[in-house]
Amino acid sequence: MEVLDILDSLNEMTVYYEPVFSADSHSIVAYEVFGKLTIDGNTIDIVEFTYDKAMPEDLRKEAELYLIDKAIKEIKDSLKDFYFYLPCNPNLFMTDVGEAYFQTIKQNIDESLLSKIYLIIPAHKYEGDSEDLHHPIRYMKTYGVKIALDEIGKDSNLDQILMMEPAVLMINISQLNYDAWGSQNPVFLTIQNLAIKMGAALMFTDIKTDYQLHHAWKHGARYFKGEYLQKPSTQLTPIDASKERFRNDCKQFIATERKQLELKYEEMKKLKRNILTIVEQSKIQSDEVESLLALANKLTPYAFRFYICNEEGFQISPNIVFKDGEWEVEQEALGKNWSWRPYFLLNIIKLKDDAKAELSNIYSDIKTGELTRTFSMKLDEDEYLFIDISHDYLYEHNLLI
Repeated sequence: MEVLDILDSLNEMTVYYEPVFSADSHSIVAYEVFGKLTIDGNTIDIVEFTYDKAMPEDLRKEAELYLIDKAIKEIKDSLKDFYFYLPCNPNLFMTDVGEAYFQTIKQNIDESLLSKIYLIIPAHKYEGDSEDLHHPIRYMKTYGVKIALDEIGKDSNLDQILMMEPAVLMINISQLNYDAWGSQNPVFLTIQNLAIKMGAALMFTDIKTDYQLHHAWKHGARYFKGEYLQKPSTQLTPIDASKERFRNDCKQFIATERKQLELKYEEMKKLKRNILTIVEQSKIQSDEVESLLALANKLTPYAFRFYICNEEGFQISPNIVFKDGEWEVEQEALGKNWSWRPYFLLNIIKLKDDAKAELSNIYSDIKTGELTRTFSMKLDEDEYLFIDISHDYLYEHNLLI
């Protein structure tokens, strides 16, 4: 396709608006802007076109700015009701340090409404220094313009995310492997925790099925968009379009999740009760290996390792570890200190104060790499028992979620 053909046809560009739904209201709260241009039967996606290096940089920038300008003029009367997400190729943006983009937005929108605008930036596609990109972004944010970082995933630079301080992190759900990406995936957990600490919302995009919608809802999405909810259109649709179906879907998700959580809660209570009974009926001494091995035999259905620490986190017993079908004693663990572990000291305080026993969240064991939970309880004034639950037990009793 010839450059001049594209340049001469920009005024024929069609703007599309894809609804963004909110988890709290189940209604449309925003729209993402796209653009398409058809020349001689060939359709160009403007957002994709801006990254086509076979085309001149100035033409790609002009096309994106034209899309932004046309979209804003079409929807400026709706800014009081909706937020709008505008595309922004960071490499084109930085050719004049963001000046053209900011002026295109500012000249069409009253300053009091600039906070209704999000710039969608796939930061990992920026080819320059992130620090350079940060400065004009920070300047625009002083006027209220917000940032949504797109295509967040395993290749994302966490330092870059922190630097940009986005209001929204966008995750394309169609690119996720559900078996490997979920509440226990370390990358996802890191992104999710980062979003919480920054006060950023998660948006899951490209949702095509009810299963994908459920997956997004379950893993902390505040915003959703995709053809399952509503396809892009050249017109803005009513705020409550698809609300009833979305709400009904969420009610089903809630019912399913509540049932799973109730079953999980009962299994956790049962596990804690069983181990408490076993330990209380056993006469164990931290310095008597025979008593520890006797306890180990009773814990075989539940655990793969246990040990005893004092309240400062120093290990006062050896590790008792289940290996190759039998329990072994690891004397070399004596004297190790575990107070550096997150929540260790807080856990000790809880056990010392009023909690009879605690069962930790899921985490990956340092040595085995397998997911586990740790049961902990107070034995006496300065002895605390820690029991690492086996992956097999957790799996069989649905405690890995």
